[in-house]
Amino acid sequence: MFARAFARAVTRTATPRPATTNAIRAAALRRAALSTAAPSGGSSKIPIAIALIAASAGAYYYGVQSYPAIKQSAEQAKADKAAAAAEEEAPKEPEPLDYRKVAADIAELLDDVDYDDGSYGPVFVRLAWHASGTYNKADGTGGSNGATMRFSPEAADGANAGLDVARNRLEPIKAKYPQISYADLWTLAGVVAIKEMGGPSIPWKAGRTDAVSAAACPPQGRLPDASKDRKHVREVFNRMGFDDREIVALMGAHVLGRCHPDRSGYHLPWTYNPTTFTNAYYTLLQSESWKKEKNWDGPMQYTNKKGSGDIMMLPTDMEMLWDRTFKQYVKEFANDEQAWFDAFSSAFKKLLELGVQFPAEAQDIVLE
Repeated sequence: MFARAFARAVTRTATPRPATTNAIRAAALRRAALSTAAPSGGSSKIPIAIALIAASAGAYYYGVQSYPAIKQSAEQAKADKAAAAAEEEAPKEPEPLDYRKVAADIAELLDDVDYDDGSYGPVFVRLAWHASGTYNKADGTGGSNGATMRFSPEAADGANAGLDVARNRLEPIKAKYPQISYADLWTLAGVVAIKEMGGPSIPWKAGRTDAVSAAACPPQGRLPDASKDRKHVREVFNRMGFDDREIVALMGAHVLGRCHPDRSGYHLPWTYNPTTFTNAYYTLLQSESWKKEKNWDGPMQYTNKKGSGDIMMLPTDMEMLWDRTFKQYVKEFANDEQAWFDAFSSAFKKLLELGVQFPAEAQDIVLE
């Protein structure tokens, strides 16, 4: 009777408990009931019953006390699992772009027997030059940052005719490395092309961003006009912050490539090796006899061999000879190719970086 009363008291005051604890308690009560019902020696069995009931109560107490901890541990494990799954599914930080790999892939695009003189190198240099040569130091607009030639106002500028060829050629690189900006891609392509064609290793750094709309396009008319004179040449280059020596050094890029009637309106290459980066532009300026081209119905240009030659110079090129200051640098670079390489490398790097606010961590990369 005492055991049953005790059990009822515990039952009334207890909070809900796990099924395992109830089973232990029920077994203990059954054993106690059997013991107290024995026909003989019943009084001696009472302490045993009490002990069993006490054990049952202890087991019950332990179960009740342990249940919150067990429940909390299970909930914590569930939360940890959910957190781990969320971390695994969360977008990971992209690996830093290896620009040397990008450069190597660009180099693979240069040679093509079906394109001008077998190489896209010259048009890559022209793309980098024209994408950068719109800078205005007075208001900070233009320049390579933004890659605004992607938009119609600048892409349709007559000075940029034919550069869609270079932009399209580089699209597979952009697809392979989507994290590179077009502004970085185009300028890097110019640096790679110069190096691959035998020129200097021009330090280059990443960090340019792409504009989101045509609103960022600079006004048209900022690029050099090949038909004009030395005054125009100085206006264009001085606007960007270049001095006379830098002007002549940058003009030496005409050692590469050729003109096309359906692009610039002119025709013929400047040199006999238009895919090799040498100081031949300056040596030919000095050594050849340049006359206005005969039997040509396009814009005025100059050719060697008394006007019937197979290489040409534009009016702005001839100004490099006719202007006394410009001419002294033509002579310097014709006599010392390394001096030109150094001057060109410095000026071209400056050109590609005009107006760009690079991240603090940006560092120069020099291609080997």
